[in-house]
Amino acid sequence: MESYLLDWANLLLRWVHVITAIAWVGSSFYFVFLDSSLTPPVDEDLKTQGVDGELWAVHGGGFYHPVKFNVSPPKLPGHLHWFFWESYTTWLSGFALFTVSYLWSASTYLIDKSKMDWSPAMAIAVALSFLVVFWLLYDGICRIFGQRKNGDAIVGALVLVLVCIASWLACHWFAGRAAFLLVGAMLATAMSASVFFWIIPGQKKVIESIKAGQPVDPIHGKRGKQRSVHNTYFTLPVLFAMLSGHYSFTYTHPQNWLVLILMMFAGAAIRQFFVMRHGYKLGRNANPRPYALVGVAVIVGAIVWMKPDAAPAVAATSPASVNASNSVANYAYGAGAKGQSGYAEVQQVLEQRCYMCHGAQVQMKNVRLDSPAGLKLHAQSVYQQAVVTKVMPMNNSTGITDAERLVIKEWFEAGAPVQ
Repeated sequence: MESYLLDWANLLLRWVHVITAIAWVGSSFYFVFLDSSLTPPVDEDLKTQGVDGELWAVHGGGFYHPVKFNVSPPKLPGHLHWFFWESYTTWLSGFALFTVSYLWSASTYLIDKSKMDWSPAMAIAVALSFLVVFWLLYDGICRIFGQRKNGDAIVGALVLVLVCIASWLACHWFAGRAAFLLVGAMLATAMSASVFFWIIPGQKKVIESIKAGQPVDPIHGKRGKQRSVHNTYFTLPVLFAMLSGHYSFTYTHPQNWLVLILMMFAGAAIRQFFVMRHGYKLGRNANPRPYALVGVAVIVGAIVWMKPDAAPAVAATSPASVNASNSVANYAYGAGAKGQSGYAEVQQVLEQRCYMCHGAQVQMKNVRLDSPAGLKLHAQSVYQQAVVTKVMPMNNSTGITDAERLVIKEWFEAGAPVQ
C-alpha cells in the first residue's frame, strides 16, 4: 500500500511540477523576447511619459501594444500583475517530488555504495547542502562581481566553474540518475531563490518609492534584470538534467559528470542564440548563429564520443552456439540443465537479486516477479532494465553479475518461458 500511495504522490506532484514549470519558463522566455524586441517609442506622448520601448504584436485575433518604462511609470495603475507564483510553485512541487522520489528512499535511489557508502541521513544532508551552498556561492559571486566593469563576463565564468565542480562532486558522490537530478535541482533552486530574495523584493522597493513620491533607485531594476537573465540561461541546462533520468545511457556513462557538463553547456549556448536573435533582427546584436552552431557541435561530439561499442554478432540459428553460450551462464552460476536458461535458472537469479524489492513483502513500482504470471507480465521490462540498460538492480545494490544478466538475456530471447 505504501508503494502504491507513493506512486500516486509521484504522479500527481510530477503533473503539477510540469504544469507550473511550463508557466514559469513560458513567461520567462516571453519577457526575454519582449526586452530584446522593444523599439524606441514613436508617439510623442509615450516619450513624454518616460516609455523606453514598445512592441506591436498580433496573437489570437487581437493586436497587443506592450510598452516598457525604463525605471518607473509616472503613475501606478490600479491593478498590477506580478510574476512570482509560477516560480515558487515550480520549486515547491519540484522539491516535494524530489523528496518523494529520492529522499524518501535514499538508500535505494540516492546512494550508490560503490561511490560513497554513507548512511541515508548523511546522504540526504549532503544532497540538501548542494541546494543551499550553491545558492550562497552563486549569490556571493553576483554581489561581489556583478556590478563591476565586465561583471557579466566574470560572473558567467565563475558560475560555469562552480557548476562544473558541483557536477563532478555530485556524480562521484551519488547514484548517477540522482546526481543529474540533484544538479538540476541545484540550479533551479538558485533560479527561484533569485526571484524570492532579489527580483520581487527589488520590485516592491520600487513601488514603495513611487507611492512615497521618492526618486526610484535604478539599482533594483538592474539587479532584477541581471538575475532574470541568469535564469534564462539556466533553463535549458535544468531541463536537460531533469529529462536525462529517462535515458540511462547518459547518467550510467563512466564519465557521466562530463556528459552532464557538456550537455548543459550546449543548452546554455543554444539559449544564447535565441536570446540574441530577436535583437539581431533589429540590428542590435551580432549574428548569434555561432552560439547555436557551438551548442549543436557539442551535442554531436557527445553523441559520437558516447557511441557504444558494436555488440558481437550472435549466431541465433546455430543450436551449438546457443548451447555453448548457455553453458557459460550455467557454469558461472551453477544452476539449471546444461544448454538451457529456462524459468528455473532465471528464478534463481531473481530470487537472489530482485525479490527483496519485487517479491511478496515489497513490490516497488507495483512490480512483483516471484510468480510465473508476474514475471511473464513484466518480462519485457525485466529484460530492458536488467540486460539492455543495466539500471536494475538500482545502483546494483544486490550485486548481480554479468553472467546472471546473461541468463536473463537468454531466457528472454528464448521466448521468456515461465514453466
